[in-house]
Amino acid sequence: MIIDVHAHWGPWFFTMDVAEANHATMDRYGIDLAIVSATEAVIYDAPAGNRALAEALTDRLYGYVTVNPRRLADAERDLAAYLPTGRFVGVKIHTDYTGSPVTSPQMRRALELVASYGVPALVHTWGASVLDLARVCEEIDGLRVIAGHMGADGFRHAIEAARACERLYLEPCWSHFPAGRIAEVVAAVDHRQLLFGTDATLIDPSSAYGAVAAARLEPGVAELIAWRNAASLFNLEIP
Repeated sequence: MIIDVHAHWGPWFFTMDVAEANHATMDRYGIDLAIVSATEAVIYDAPAGNRALAEALTDRLYGYVTVNPRRLADAERDLAAYLPTGRFVGVKIHTDYTGSPVTSPQMRRALELVASYGVPALVHTWGASVLDLARVCEEIDGLRVIAGHMGADGFRHAIEAARACERLYLEPCWSHFPAGRIAEVVAAVDHRQLLFGTDATLIDPSSAYGAVAAARLEPGVAELIAWRNAASLFNLEIP
């Protein structure tokens, strides 16, 4: 069983048959379930992308409601509309595309809103911003956050962040995978805070797969990362 907690649905700025791209990619790599955000929602228009994604989810694709912290009225409407369906299980927030750093007032309000709905938020992190995310998470009661890319080149900051906040989770996808990155994080962080993500369909899952395989994880740890932690965090029913 493999659950990909960081994936996307919908066209990028190049030609793609999006439905086949998702399922064909999952089949190729043995990914059973993926939690996806709409590309349109992340990079352009959150309400329009969320609406399109709601029509596209399948029994293998769960959704993130994408939230733009600068459009919180839209976010509230979408959270109220889509989370009760059971097909949307979390929230996606991209700090860079929305011009909303983790430390900004609008991001804090957005994360407070997410916490009030009791679902996890996947938040884009890069470099030391993962430390800011840990601080905000500690300050907001009940908030659970996934540090997308686990800080990318700031993965050592991600280790510090996860140690500082037990409600912060790490997922590894990145377009670069320095040798030893995964093994170093796994050795230093509570294994219950680790997830698997690929950034498909933007990045081929082989990148994340290869990095995790190279870490030579113990079977029990590998299983937690592959799916058990995600199933628990998102309250997914696994056959």
